[in-house]
Amino acid sequence: MSFLELTQGPLWYLASAVFVIGVLWRLIGILRLGRSTDRSVARASGLGGALKAIALHSVPHGGNLKRTLYHFLTGYGFHLGLFVLLFFAAPHVAFIKGLTGFGWTPLPRWGFLIAAEAAFAGLILMWLRRMTDPVMRRLSDADDHIATWLVFVVMLTGCLALQEAHDSLRALHLLCVEALMIYFPFSRLMHAFTFLFARAYTGATYGRRGVTP
Repeated sequence: MSFLELTQGPLWYLASAVFVIGVLWRLIGILRLGRSTDRSVARASGLGGALKAIALHSVPHGGNLKRTLYHFLTGYGFHLGLFVLLFFAAPHVAFIKGLTGFGWTPLPRWGFLIAAEAAFAGLILMWLRRMTDPVMRRLSDADDHIATWLVFVVMLTGCLALQEAHDSLRALHLLCVEALMIYFPFSRLMHAFTFLFARAYTGATYGRRGVTP
């Protein structure tokens, strides 16, 4: 069995199983926590508060504009760039079509370059801020740095494997992706699935009391 066959076969199935089971386990655990009974008199709609919190905390607002603008620009640059690469890069579109039978028009090369530059720039700038800001540096732990560098290596090897010049580059990219998939459910990367729950829960709690979340 070649290195490429190993990463496309047994390691891929192992990583996929760990990822799916791990994410479901974390989400079910969160949902099973439920919420405590709020015995106060409702002053407004909890649903309205939840939706308002999701919308408000998706953009800089109020007196936090200057303080959060850097995070807003770098965060959206990284996350939107990564989303576009993940679902619209030509090799990924072909992979998804082979897996599910459904496909769509991939990005042209210039679009890929713009998305890749936005993702790389956003990730690097966020990590530099984490390292240079005294408060963020004290709040950060090994998990934050491991996740950042795993994502960086996955994107870098993906760019190297884009031309499909060597099977070894493709296999290396797959190996890095599989390492990220296995690490994902046990790290803060789970915020990709939980951030809406967190914002909605907080917004509903405050909204019910008539407070802007």
